[in-house]
Parts: sequence; structure tokens; C-alpha cells
Amino acid sequence: MQVKIENSWALRLHDEFNKPYFIELTQFVKEEYRIATVFPPGKEIFRAFDCCTFDELRVVILGQDPYHGAGQAHGLCFSVNQGIKPPPSLVNIFKEIKRDLGKEMPPHGDLTRWANQGVLLLNATLTVRESSPGSHQKKGWETFTDAVIKKISEEKEHVVFILWGAYAQKKTELINTEKHLILSSAHPSPFSADRGFFGNKHFSKANAYLKQNGLTEINW
Repeated sequence: MQVKIENSWALRLHDEFNKPYFIELTQFVKEEYRIATVFPPGKEIFRAFDCCTFDELRVVILGQDPYHGAGQAHGLCFSVNQGIKPPPSLVNIFKEIKRDLGKEMPPHGDLTRWANQGVLLLNATLTVRESSPGSHQKKGWETFTDAVIKKISEEKEHVVFILWGAYAQKKTELINTEKHLILSSAHPSPFSADRGFFGNKHFSKANAYLKQNGLTEINW
């Protein structure tokens, strides 16, 4: 099955795209785009992969669902298009960066610059209906993104996996902790950020690990 995705990923995920679950998922997603408003735009479903090649990948940040409001989602978890007000979780991420690294909050919430440095901003579910969070969960996306995480764990070394919140932390079992670093804490949502997200210093810890292993640090 042909999937429009960056070549280094296409080579490694070719078998996954031909499995029955992925063919069924593709049919479901195509129908959803036909009958409803679905985010992100179709051409941006795999944007996290297109912006961050397999070879350049150094950090994985795992989200759950794309944003479900108009104009927000563009294929990178926690990120929004320029010109869109950053959601509360993203604002809290920027607040922690300031606390951790002393960097001022940027003028927009587009995290493409992270992705271009080797940060895979991966949602567990890659599509969602407008104003209907969780609407595309348990349709096959999680099987696919779990396979992506396993592939990264198996074929790469010294990747930093950043897992915020209980949902993301369940993915720990997919990762070889002898080869990679897992950083986990509460989710940056306003409902939980004060319970361990603020003060987690994940951004400086990620860079320290990368530097220790001879890899280029991320300009957060």
C-alpha cells in the first residue's frame, strides 16, 4: 500500500502499511474525511515524520490526540499553526522551558523548529473529528504508532523519550531502557501541571543526555 510519508520512514514502515489493520484504518480515515471535518488536513497526517527523518531523530515527545479545534492541528503533537493562540498545555511547556533554561516564551506555538532538529512530535492517534476529542482512538492508529516506537527503540540508540501523563507513560513497555533515556512526569495540562510537570527539567535533562552520548543538543 502506498503511503505518502518521508522516505526513511517509508522504508522502515513498509510492512506495517500492508497489514490488514492499517488497510482498514486507511478506509476508515478516508471515509471520515469525506463525511466530516477532520484534523489535521489530510496532507499533514504524517507531518511529524516528514519533518523529522529516522536518521536525524534524537528525541520523541508523545502526545495523545491532535487538537480538535479549527486551524490548530498540523501534524505535530502539542504544536499549533502560527497565528493560532497556543493552548494551555503548550503555554505550560513554554513556562517550564523558561524555568529550566531561562528562555522567553516564543511569539507563536509552531514547534516545527523542534521537529527539524530531530524531535519526533508524535501523537498516538494521528487524526480526530472536529470538536470530538478521542473520536479516532481505537481504530488502528495506536497499533501503528506503537510499531513506530518499537522500531525506534530497536533500530536506534540514545534516543530521549519524553512521556508526559499516564497515557504516554504506558508506552514505556515498548522501549528498551538499556539503550535509551525515558523522561516521565505529569502532563502539562492545567489540570496536572502542578503535580510534577513544572520543575521536571526535562529539556535540560534531554540535552545533557544527548551531549553525554556525543549527539547535538536541541535548541528548545
